[in-house]
Order: sequence, then structure tokens, then C-alpha cells
Amino acid sequence: QMVSLRLRPSLCPRIARDILRFICNMSKPRVLILGGVGFIGRHLTCYLVENDLTSKVRVVDKVPPATGWLNDRHKAAFNKVEYKQANLANTASAEKAFIDPEGTYDVVVNLAAETKYGQSDEVYKERVLTVTLNCAHLAAKMSVKKFIEVSTAQVYDSGKVASNENSKLSPWTQIAKYKLHGELELAKIPGLCYVIIRPAIVYGIGDRLGLTPRLIVGAVYAHLKEKMKLLWTKDLRMNTVHVTDVCRGIWHLSEHGQVGSVYNLADKGNMSQGKVTSLISEIFNTNYDYFGTVLSNLARIHLTEAVQESNEKHMAPWSEMCAIDNIQTTPLSPFIDQELLYNRSLSVDGSAIEATGFQYFIPEPTVQLLREVIEDYIHMRLFPPSAFSGGVAQQ
Repeated sequence: QMVSLRLRPSLCPRIARDILRFICNMSKPRVLILGGVGFIGRHLTCYLVENDLTSKVRVVDKVPPATGWLNDRHKAAFNKVEYKQANLANTASAEKAFIDPEGTYDVVVNLAAETKYGQSDEVYKERVLTVTLNCAHLAAKMSVKKFIEVSTAQVYDSGKVASNENSKLSPWTQIAKYKLHGELELAKIPGLCYVIIRPAIVYGIGDRLGLTPRLIVGAVYAHLKEKMKLLWTKDLRMNTVHVTDVCRGIWHLSEHGQVGSVYNLADKGNMSQGKVTSLISEIFNTNYDYFGTVLSNLARIHLTEAVQESNEKHMAPWSEMCAIDNIQTTPLSPFIDQELLYNRSLSVDGSAIEATGFQYFIPEPTVQLLREVIEDYIHMRLFPPSAFSGGVAQQ
């Protein structure tokens, strides 16, 4: 018996809109973000959710969002995605992260890696190389349409001339060494549709390892009322890219990136140690100077001891500053690893991606953009607000 269903005319447009929305949503890609609780990962999650770009997002990380120091905006985004905890260095755990009864993922973004400097070779081999290869093999096995490997521009030979995607490779940090190893292995995996991204120093809200340690050091010297003295010179290249443009670049390349290609991400600011330090000085109203090449080369002979002494000098006042504002726990630290204090320029040409139609939104770091980083941490009670006393941030 045929049943006739009559609808009120007023309901028809609403139902039509719902059906259209459902069809449009089903046509959007399903995205798996590996290492999605980290700095770039939380921003990418937020970007995809807020712009309604996907039919589903699953975030995989060994760190639960509840303990990942997310701000309110990122927490709201994570409430709209699926989270799965996994140790991606373990093959069985990684496979569970990929399996979804609702279907396979169209795009997989690999942001999972050890990001702390100064770790052992064994740590980086497991948490960078093994993670990359486990995830890449699974992506190939499951016929993922695009596997985005986020590497680092530290794989290039250090120099004043900006490195493009075909420049000499000579990784100068341990993370970069194992990232590059992983990159080279991707081409050997049959059926893997991959794109590699090499960002410069990534900064923005939630950054803890890019420019933020230098911001904290600036706050420490303002607290001590001493002049900052930095190794090398103002000309040392420290090219940057804002995390918003990194997320936009990742998504753009998921659609327009040529399989098997490499793309740098770096803004037009051509930032140097001098430019970065000038911004920090303006924020905290501190003076600064450089040891210069001759004295820095002499210090390099005993760099381990010099770095240890410098970090110890910064850590005690930082703890004191946090205590003044009753901040008992914070992931922030003025500690800068020795690997980042050698005379190594990070000079990156990020223009090749523009040939695919991509445009950078944020041309260079500014006082306002760096203040946003600190102010967000102050709102989360992770950075002492009294550290801004007398600085630009109080205006």
C-alpha cells in the first residue's frame, strides 16, 4: 500500500535547505590530523571547524586535549571534532587511529613529531622517523587522496641566501635530520600521494618553541632591569611564518599541491635576529646588544657551558615572576636549546606555493601579533601579567 506524505508548504523550503546542507556536507573531505593537539594542529582543527571545510575531522595525539593547554577558542573547536588517543610510533596503535567504521579519510595531515630540542637520537628516531613512516604506510594502504607531511625548513643548508625547494640540504638540528630522513623515505612508498611542507619559524597564539622563548627572555631582562646581550649579530636570519598562514597553506595544498612536491612556507618579512629583538624590546621596554662575531666565536668553544649558564640565569627570575602573580604551573619557559644558538641562518624562499594560487595573509611579525601571544597566555594564567608593567602591552 502506497503511503502519501503531505507536507505543509511552509516546511518545504526548510526541508530543502536541510537536504542541500546534508548533500554539501557529504561532498566535503574527511580529514585526519595526526599530532592535532600540538601548536599547529590545534590551529588547523580550529581553521577547519570555523570555516566548515570538512564532513569530519578526527584528531589523533598522545596528549589529551584536556591536558594540552588549549585556550577557549581551541576548546570550542575540539568539542566539534572526534579525538582519539594513540601512540603513532606503535604500529598497532597507529592502525587503530586510521580505522574508522564511517569510511576512509581523504586527507591526512602529519603534524605528529617530537618538537623539543636537545633530545637523544633514539628519541628522534622513534618519535619523528618511525611515526612518519608508520603513518605514511597506512595512508598508502588505505588509498588516502593526499598525505601532507609537515617537515621543517631547518633541513636546508644555513646561509644568507634564501633557500628554495631545490636548494642544498644540510639539516642543522636533530629534528630536521630525522624529518629529512622521513621525507626521503616517502618517495619509496608505493601508492602514497604525498606533499611535503617546510615551514620557517612558526609563531602565533599558542606558540611555545618558536619566538615565545625569546619573548620570555625579554620579559626576564625587563624584570632584572638589565640589557639583553645576544650571540652573533643582528643580521642572523630568522625567517618566519604565522600559524594562520601555515594552516591555510596546508589546506590549500591538500587541494592544489602537486603529488610528490615540496613547498616552503615563509612570509615576506625576511626576519632577522635584529628585527625580532627590536619587536621584543619595544614590547618590554628593554635595551639590547650583541656580542658580535668575534666574541661569539670565542664563546662557541665553550658553548655548552655558556648556554647552561645563560639558561640558569633566566630560569630563576622567570620562576620568581610567576610566583609574584601566583602562577603555579605553566608550560612556558625561557629555556633556549644549544642547537638554536649556533650561527645558523634560517633564510627561506616561500614564494613557490604562490604559483599554485596561494596568498599569504600575514606579511611579517609585528608588536601587536607578538602581544597577542602573550595576552592569550595571560588570559589562561600561564604568563605573569606583571611582566608587562611599563611595556607597550599596558597601553
